Amino acid sequence: MKFWDASALIPLYFEGPQTKAIRAIAKADGDIVAWWGSPIECFSAFARLRREGFLTPQGEDQIRHLLVLLSDAWTEIEPSAEVRVIAARLLLAHPLRAADSLQLAAGLVWAGTTPRGHHFVCLDHRLRDAARTEGFALLPA
Repeated sequence: MKFWDASALIPLYFEGPQTKAIRAIAKADGDIVAWWGSPIECFSAFARLRREGFLTPQGEDQIRHLLVLLSDAWTEIEPSAEVRVIAARLLLAHPLRAADSLQLAAGLVWAGTTPRGHHFVCLDHRLRDAARTEGFALLPA
């Protein structure tokens, strides 16, 4: 079981340079843990890809539907006071955006605040740096 950031979920559905590596990680271990807000972050990315002409409206509808099916099967870390407190601390310690601090906080809650030995699947460089500093093992390597 691994924690997946939204940046790593998107290439499961939209072909990009990291798609092959991300799909290999998912195939090796299909048990996904994700933050409650990840579907919204993914929907935002899909809408941007549609507006920029990389997705048709029908293609966007299709990958949104596939993501909903996946989210029904994953373990979801829901909003909580603990996530909020950890996210606030992370903003003091790392150059993260608010949504990224919530992603990492959710990962830390899942890991029991001791991330050593837990994997964090992420493609965002700033978030990867923060996750590494907090003690997660990163994928893709």
